[in-house]
Amino acid sequence: MKVCIYGAGAIGAHLGGYLARTELDVSLIARGPHLEAMRRDGLTVVTAGESFTVRPRVSNDARELGPQDYVIVTLKAHQTHGVVDALRPLMGSETTVVTTQNGVPWWYFYKLAGPWGERPIECVDPGGVQWSGIGPERVIHSVIYVAAEVIEPGTVRHEDGDSYPLGEPDGSRSQRVLRLSRAIVAAGLRSPVRGAIRNEIWVKLWGNLSFNPVSVLTHATLAGIGRAPGAIELVHRMMLEGQAVAEALGVKFPVDVERRIAGAIAVGEHKTSMLQDLERGRSMEIDALVAAVAELGDRVGVDTPYVDAVLALVRLRATTAGLYPPA
Repeated sequence: MKVCIYGAGAIGAHLGGYLARTELDVSLIARGPHLEAMRRDGLTVVTAGESFTVRPRVSNDARELGPQDYVIVTLKAHQTHGVVDALRPLMGSETTVVTTQNGVPWWYFYKLAGPWGERPIECVDPGGVQWSGIGPERVIHSVIYVAAEVIEPGTVRHEDGDSYPLGEPDGSRSQRVLRLSRAIVAAGLRSPVRGAIRNEIWVKLWGNLSFNPVSVLTHATLAGIGRAPGAIELVHRMMLEGQAVAEALGVKFPVDVERRIAGAIAVGEHKTSMLQDLERGRSMEIDALVAAVAELGDRVGVDTPYVDAVLALVRLRATTAGLYPPA
């Protein structure tokens, strides 16, 4: 089985490193010093219990690798729109593309029962480039519960979590999703197959929708937001709006808002990924995490005034920092 990890940064290298210890034919698409270090010395994965080095095939050019059985795209959501053409050499007639991005995925309305039609989400997939260039029929999705960091080129440190849940857009237990799940489990990680992957997407998105942009506007940690009554009330109201949008789309939440907020605050003095990106001068996942919820609200007829207001402010903050295209 041929598996390519496209965008082998921290998460992609973590998953690729584990898969490369099995009998799979694993390749990684990466760039810069990280790529060169892996070419020279292999990929090292450091965990609390062990450290191991593997030597998967690595490249910055998909044309060197050819068609794959699975292409697992581990770029951030705002980066995937620009790599559709680069992915084409990896896609044969039977290739499955695994999306892993946080937020609302571009294929969200594919095989979703309801009156909304099968069409892309404009703010996530402008012009339907991914919808037409990859095709939603190729896709299965993973909601990743892993924290990892590239501590030096060629070396990734695992920090927390080991789960890569998978799901088909139509909820089926297809052979392709079961086959990949078994491969990930055989590599020593967890990969349950979910019958309602959109529920899983929204549980993770719920916190990212609210805590992430509020942290960018305040430069506060999760615990810091929790200590500020006005800020946590804003988070609460944004989450309620997100819940209303999701439930209009048929999503069922396994926990309530208060429990989800408490879980986020309990993480402690942690900076959200969006705040880390701002501080490091990197583009942020504003559209998939925040704008998409506003767009979905418009589509299903649910007002999202708090989400809309925070979206306007965080876009302005990012634009001012040169990290978001001006309107």
